[in-house]
Amino acid sequence: QVQLVESGGGSVQAGGSLRVSCAASGYTDSRRCMAWFRQAPGKEREAVVVVSTSGGAYSADSVKGRFTISQDNAGNILNLQMNSLKPEDTAMYYCAARPQPPLTMCSARASDYKNWGQGTQVTVSS
Repeated sequence: QVQLVESGGGSVQAGGSLRVSCAASGYTDSRRCMAWFRQAPGKEREAVVVVSTSGGAYSADSVKGRFTISQDNAGNILNLQMNSLKPEDTAMYYCAARPQPPLTMCSARASDYKNWGQGTQVTVSS
């Protein structure tokens, strides 16, 4: 059974930093896509970062230069280091994952992901 467990998040003032981590378990295939999405009240869920355990990554333009990602060698942990946070980064952050079939790229669409974590709140005050 696939399980995604998120940790981290919290509240910080604008300009501060937070880190969220996602631990995946239950996957039998080493090739997978892992992603962080976020959803603010009244807005659609959007991809923040998407990575493939076989290489390749995507970051939303709004977070480039501020957010960095890291993975463990097994691709089971995806960390998101968030620096220079802005009030508009306030949202519930969700970890998502899915198997990555050969010769395919990882999707940045929330509807393409079936496995989700419970979410962790990130609040940035001005």
